[in-house]
Amino acid sequence: MARVYLVLALLAVTFWVYSIVDCALQPPTRHRGVSKPVWILIVVLLPVVGGILWFAIGRSRGRQSAAIFRAPDDDPEFLGSIGVMTDQEDRIRRLEQELAALDSEGDDAAGGPPAEPDADADGTPGPRGTHS
Repeated sequence: MARVYLVLALLAVTFWVYSIVDCALQPPTRHRGVSKPVWILIVVLLPVVGGILWFAIGRSRGRQSAAIFRAPDDDPEFLGSIGVMTDQEDRIRRLEQELAALDSEGDDAAGGPPAEPDADADGTPGPRGTHS
């Protein structure tokens, strides 16, 4: 019979320590009812009953909506940031201007339109893939 009491005492102490640690590590926004220090006092002063009260009443569940995946068109933050994409638009415009400048430099350096890749060695166009 002493062994049963010893096991029950060990379980009670384990539950008590776990409830103290859980109460102390939870952010203050997740405490319901009274403030965080008061909950810690309740759990410490009423070992098993305080732990049961903590898990039944004091500990609030996390926000379930934060874990839900939202598509971009359902996310208010994304929808609000759509009009603020001017940096990307400016960068795209700048890159298009640079590309146009590189294209115009390439045309000027060649002196004219490039030769056809299917032309024979003498410059006359021939059938594709055959050279005589």
